[in-house]
This record gives sequence, C-alpha cells and structure tokens, in this order.
Amino acid sequence: MFETTHLHITTWVLGLVLFFVAYSLHKKGNEKASKISHMILRVFYILIIITGAALFFIHSSIDAALYGVKFILGILVIGFMEMVLVRSKKGKSVQVMWILLIIALLATLYLGFRLPVGFNFLA
Repeated sequence: MFETTHLHITTWVLGLVLFFVAYSLHKKGNEKASKISHMILRVFYILIIITGAALFFIHSSIDAALYGVKFILGILVIGFMEMVLVRSKKGKSVQVMWILLIIALLATLYLGFRLPVGFNFLA
C-alpha cells in the first residue's frame, strides 16, 4: 500500500483543494460552509500526516536526512494552512502566513519530487 506515493499525493491534493474551498467560502461570507469544509480539511490533515509518516518510516533508510526535512516541512505546510484559515476568521493579517505557506509548500514539493520514492518530475 505504501510502496508508492499515490495515496499520499491524493490526500495532499485533496487537502489543498479543501483549503482553497474553505478560504474562498470564508471570504465570500458563507461561514457555515466554510466551517464544514474546514472540519473536513482537518480530517485530511490527519490522513496526510498518517500517509506521510508511513512513507517516512518505510523509505527513510534511503536518505533519512532529506526525508526528515521533508517530513518537517510537510508539518509546517499543514500548520501554515491552519494559521491562514484561523487568522483570517479572526480578522487578523494573514500576509506573512501566506508567504510562509507558499515557501514551505514549494520546498516540500521540491523535496518530495526530488527524493527517490515517487514521481520524478525534476530529473
């Protein structure tokens, strides 16, 4: 089941879609739908962490340092996604969180596609 990255990629792609749905619903003022999609997104956070941890423990012997860095960056991406949603609901500034989210997401994607397990788009 975890010999490939298909399940993990599916969970984080769906997580990103849900994140943008929740954010756009909040910006449009639809608080009930935003809250529901945010709760579903939190379930996907758990699924992303579980599938990522499974891949980490199975494949970290290939390059433990880089897989560890990617694992930490993935957790940071989830944290920044949550901070963008929560801070925007509280009416606080989210510019810094957006910048950190984009930087962490790009770094995580780069490492994820660069590491030996999975798709090799950056060869």
